[in-house]
Amino acid sequence: MAARLKEKYKTEIIPALKKGFSYKNVMQVPKLQKVVLNVGLGEAVQDIKLLDAAQKELEMISGQKSIVTKAKKSIAGFKLRKGMPIGCCVTLRGEKMYEFLDRFISVSLPRIRDFKGISGKSFDGRGNYSVGIREQYIFPEIDYDKVTMVHGLNVVICTTANTDKEGKALLKELGMPFREA
Repeated sequence: MAARLKEKYKTEIIPALKKGFSYKNVMQVPKLQKVVLNVGLGEAVQDIKLLDAAQKELEMISGQKSIVTKAKKSIAGFKLRKGMPIGCCVTLRGEKMYEFLDRFISVSLPRIRDFKGISGKSFDGRGNYSVGIREQYIFPEIDYDKVTMVHGLNVVICTTANTDKEGKALLKELGMPFREA
């Protein structure tokens, strides 16, 4: 499955972007660098078991071991001390990145309730795109009955594009369902 999206990139997307943006060299064409999945759980301050469950779910979704993220500074209002575990994160590159992105675009996103496409405005100015998912249920790897707590996650897609226009064109060619408007 991973080979499918990578093969499409090499055979269809590179020539289309090269023609569309008048690139002189194939190396100028934007490509995917990495996909970062991040779960932030403020509730993990009270109950560390929630973080363990979220970590296992993130590992099932990504197919790779996740790391625990810790608080960078203390915030008294949230009863948070520096160094406390508050989330988990996975960085995907290479084959696993293409395989995850293929599943995310073709299987997971259409499972969102009342799905009409994702916003095309979540670019950072340098061609990187991020989307927030409200529930982890949209991923087929998650067993609905074994979920202890509903949480969301952030998916950040990093590209080598220089502008948002180039990044959006790359993701659109990959099959990302952007909302019209």
